[in-house]
Amino acid sequence: MRHFAITLAAAIGLAGAVQAQTWDMPTPYGDTTFHTVNIRDFAKDVATATDGKLEISVHSAGSLFPHSEIKNAVRSGQVPIGEFFLSTLANEDLTFGMDSQPFLATSYAQAQKLWDAQKPVITELLAKQGLMPLFSVPWPAQGLYTNGEIKTVDDLAGLRFRAYNPALEQFAMLAKAAPVQVEASDIAQAFTTGQVQAMITSPSTGANSKAWDFVDTYTQIDAWLPKNIVVVNKRAFDRLSADEQKAVMEAAAKAETRGWEMSKKEAAEKTAEMKENGMKIVAPSPELEAGLKKIGAEMLTTWEAQASPEALKVLKAYQAN
Repeated sequence: MRHFAITLAAAIGLAGAVQAQTWDMPTPYGDTTFHTVNIRDFAKDVATATDGKLEISVHSAGSLFPHSEIKNAVRSGQVPIGEFFLSTLANEDLTFGMDSQPFLATSYAQAQKLWDAQKPVITELLAKQGLMPLFSVPWPAQGLYTNGEIKTVDDLAGLRFRAYNPALEQFAMLAKAAPVQVEASDIAQAFTTGQVQAMITSPSTGANSKAWDFVDTYTQIDAWLPKNIVVVNKRAFDRLSADEQKAVMEAAAKAETRGWEMSKKEAAEKTAEMKENGMKIVAPSPELEAGLKKIGAEMLTTWEAQASPEALKVLKAYQAN
């Protein structure tokens, strides 16, 4: 009888172990980046809500897949969930890159309105690829990093300019700069070796890469607030129990709300950190601001001519609000 009880207990324990599962989750950014901190909190919330039946193992800093491969890794089922920079998909449909359209949405309030307009269409586009968005969180507004203050757009001419998506490549070329593709993790080395001489990025990336070691000026042009997005493989999500699905969606909603607040706090803290480390924090001159907005307007006109009906639908909805 005692042997039977032990065997039964072992069987129950094995069944519990079989029911529990771990999802590997690749992310492109390091552990100190607020997006990764938020995602680790999301993973904890899922584990708590499911009593450990669903664990999400976060693989940060591109350690499991390079940034450029994360979306397709989730789509193919190599991993069930992942995070990536939304506008990297702009070559698939311009809807994905709207948050990186210069001067279209330049504040958190405008960025929220844009996401509200984007989300239904992005959900439909991703569904065609077997993917489902869980949540999206913006970076702080993008600023300009240079050695010496940039007074006009003409001052950017000829500079090797970091570009991380198609919109920024176009922006650099219209400013007569030379776009160079550089991942966030390689920024310091790229500047140190002369591969790039200027960039537009968030205070988060600037402070995390210790921008004060290679540039001396940060101009607060508030060009756009690009977003990261977390997506899940729909088949993997559908295999979860109803309670587990609910736990994931509730944790995702909580992560989106928390992430936006973290982004706002990050903007102030990281800008202050750059100033404390000797960087000059300046507002754009009227001439620079006018020149940048002219480029933004030109880019939007080009964008509208190339946009899909879905993307134009998003723009119309955003501009109507």
